[in-house]
Amino acid sequence: MRSKISRRAFLKGSFTAVGSVAVSSSVVQAAASLAKEETEPLVTLIDISKCIGCEECVYACREANAAKYPAPEKPFPKMFPKRVPVQDWSDKKEETDRLTPYNWLFIQPATAMVNGEELELNIPRRCMHCENPPCVKLCPWGAAKQEPNGLSRIDADICLGGSKCNAVCPWDVPQRQTGVGLYLDLLPSLAGNGAMYKCDRCYQKLERGETPACIEACPENVQTIGPRSKMIEKAHALAKETQGYIYGETENGGTHTLYVSPVPFDQLILETGKGRPAMDEVENMMADGSNLARAMLIAPIAGAAAAFGKFYKRVKEED
Repeated sequence: MRSKISRRAFLKGSFTAVGSVAVSSSVVQAAASLAKEETEPLVTLIDISKCIGCEECVYACREANAAKYPAPEKPFPKMFPKRVPVQDWSDKKEETDRLTPYNWLFIQPATAMVNGEELELNIPRRCMHCENPPCVKLCPWGAAKQEPNGLSRIDADICLGGSKCNAVCPWDVPQRQTGVGLYLDLLPSLAGNGAMYKCDRCYQKLERGETPACIEACPENVQTIGPRSKMIEKAHALAKETQGYIYGETENGGTHTLYVSPVPFDQLILETGKGRPAMDEVENMMADGSNLARAMLIAPIAGAAAAFGKFYKRVKEED
């Protein structure tokens, strides 16, 4: 049950404290960053010629991340302006043929013509985990972050659901669920109408030295994870051996997900649309001057917003 009294008092008195929290937090983070030994980002190599479309990875992902999935409160607050859409997947949790807040990985069927014959392929799709992720750099709330190992993730507990991450993602990966997140307490009729969700690369398993659930469950060894330099070397060796093609090495300035296909990616025929990313050529979003300028302006605001969100989250948990 919500305790409105303590939260109201918190909201009245805490905004002035947020600045000092943000500053001290930034100093601590900077010191910790300098103290950390440089580690090479982790990259996943996906050989789509091996994928049989069994969806073992999909269900392993769902099982491993079930505790992180949204539990929306209904009825949803009426939004102002009314054009802000309700995005509710809570009655469609079992859908596995696209990305949703409850399905962070799906198998995307594709076909291609090779020597006059149709070749069927299956492509595991999820967040690409960009080297320079626009979802992280342009999140105004500081809810998206990039870990030292290169993965990017969204802290749904402090996300206000503005969907900027989806708008700037070349693959439209993050998905929103209405009825969850800080907006319910802060601005239920004016904020982003929910929280955003996407693959976080099983970051907690990686922190324990374990393998992401999707890789561990795959019976065909479709995916391999390792340091970026080794995975790039391995991807090129595989592409040379199979006369294949690589996707993800340069797209959007480079990603931490590499695909190797036996046919050119621009020749793949696949269903695309909301929750079903394309595999087109993608320019580097963060090389755009306006995005770079926005990132510089957003950074201090996002830092303060993230500090406020974490502070509020602590108070809420103690309440």
